[in-house]
Amino acid sequence: MFILPSDELSTFVRGSALRAEREMRWVLGKGVPKRKLEELVGVVLNALDEPITQSALAVKVSKSMGYKVKYKTGGVGWGNRKKVPWVDFGDLVLPANYLLHLAGSRGVYCSGPSEGNESTFVRADRWVPHWKDISQAEAERELLRRYLTAFGPATFSDFAIWTGMTAGDARRIWSLGNEDMIPVDVEGWNAMVLRNDLPGLLKAHLNGPVVRLLPFFDSFLLGHRSHRNIVGPVEHRLVYRPQGWVSPVLLLDGRAAGVWSHVKRNSRLEVGIKPFSRLPARISSMARQEADELGGFLGCSDVRVKIS
Repeated sequence: MFILPSDELSTFVRGSALRAEREMRWVLGKGVPKRKLEELVGVVLNALDEPITQSALAVKVSKSMGYKVKYKTGGVGWGNRKKVPWVDFGDLVLPANYLLHLAGSRGVYCSGPSEGNESTFVRADRWVPHWKDISQAEAERELLRRYLTAFGPATFSDFAIWTGMTAGDARRIWSLGNEDMIPVDVEGWNAMVLRNDLPGLLKAHLNGPVVRLLPFFDSFLLGHRSHRNIVGPVEHRLVYRPQGWVSPVLLLDGRAAGVWSHVKRNSRLEVGIKPFSRLPARISSMARQEADELGGFLGCSDVRVKIS
């Protein structure tokens, strides 16, 4: 999941559209004619001209294509066992969330306002103010540049896992930036950075220790495949947990120095920090200051911190 400024949505979705194209290939591999699949995607995009829930989307698409609405268990979220509408598409029966995956190969959509406890989705050109779209080719180049600006030094396999693309698709886009990239060695780790960013990186330094409390799934923790730039092999499992969970991290000078959690009880915030090793007094004090700022953000007047 990514949270993006609305004026960068087209760059991200168009630039990573090959993820959705992989789903298109899967459906075609099941014997569905390409013309019929393209028609389905067009109907889905038309149905997203106003905010719509996944269940309503499946019903609307089925009726638009003259299909009988089929109801099956699941397809709208983890652990949901109630029967919901799916699209009976030839020999395939597709849940609404899969329709959205397919739509991402040809169009751009985003989240709309919730309806009760259900999320809605809507086409970006119908929802985002001053919407500006760009071509897939332009978006792929720009997305690669944005990625390297944020996460370089990096490798094409890092780029692949960040975008969710196959290695082959990521390598093709990676090659588009060859003239703009330069190889570097980071303590034996060979990677690439943007040529224009190298002078600034060589001059970069920290003014004293920098302590941050990063939340679950923070973007800083998701930019590379091995995460060697953030955490050592021993503590890796404490940050990058099973089933894709990424823990909240105590960050010290850009490296994971521990994990943390918080509980809000009315106006009181309880923060528990578990460092990987004993923290110097100054670092502990800075971590407590971070917790105090979190308390202010959450509107808590009483912040209690336990470092264990």
